[in-house]
Amino acid sequence: MSTLDVPGARLYYETRGHGPLLLMIGSPMDSTGFAALAETMSADYTTVTYDPRGLAKSTREDDAADISPELQADDVYRLIQALGGGPVDYLGSSGGATVGLSLVQSHPQAVRTLVAHEPPVLECLPDKAGMKATVGRIQDTYRAQGGMAAMKMFMEFIGMGASFGGGDEPQWQPTPEQLAQMEATNKVFYEHIIHETTGFVPDLDALRAVKLVIGVGATSKEQLAHRTAVALADQLGLAAVEFPGGHGGFAEHPEEFARVLKDALS
Repeated sequence: MSTLDVPGARLYYETRGHGPLLLMIGSPMDSTGFAALAETMSADYTTVTYDPRGLAKSTREDDAADISPELQADDVYRLIQALGGGPVDYLGSSGGATVGLSLVQSHPQAVRTLVAHEPPVLECLPDKAGMKATVGRIQDTYRAQGGMAAMKMFMEFIGMGASFGGGDEPQWQPTPEQLAQMEATNKVFYEHIIHETTGFVPDLDALRAVKLVIGVGATSKEQLAHRTAVALADQLGLAAVEFPGGHGGFAEHPEEFARVLKDALS
């Protein structure tokens, strides 16, 4: 467990195992989401997970500033340099996949293979204008009604509404500490990350020049991030690689996910 000072922030990160460097990056997900996969992959790799600036154990100086994929990519690049420099392998999930796309566009030499698992790149969709307008309404809902209302709208938007507060299964009841952490993450996500991440415009020519794997979940076919990933792969002339589970397959099925990831990296 370590920290790294970068311009305007202090990043918390964790390393496990031995071997080539493999970064696992999420956004707004923090390092805990990759814990099981990082442990599984640590037999063959030095796995590195981190908390994005302003989230969980990472801090930042300006709480009112937006957090773009480009800014997060600069943070990750500085982390790579602190770890001894690249090239590294990189698994990005959701917004972390978008950060990876930004990273290889600005620092292609820093990454050996980028596995971008379901990046929410709305720019690649034919209905992108309507999608981006919905993101704006989600932000407005957060500001007017708070995190729970915004989360419900967001989950419906990404096609996971049925998994949010529905069904007859007992619902998870967070502790006061967990609830406080969720509220802190919601504030950063809805105020400063969601608009920037979904507004990212990929440089297709730059992405064609790097080793890039676009991943999709086997069980997320009706969800937005699956659709954006396939659209980006199509525009790059790539075939999307199917990974076990859904949008969070790395946490749902870490051992099975690891096997596919190793193949993708090789």
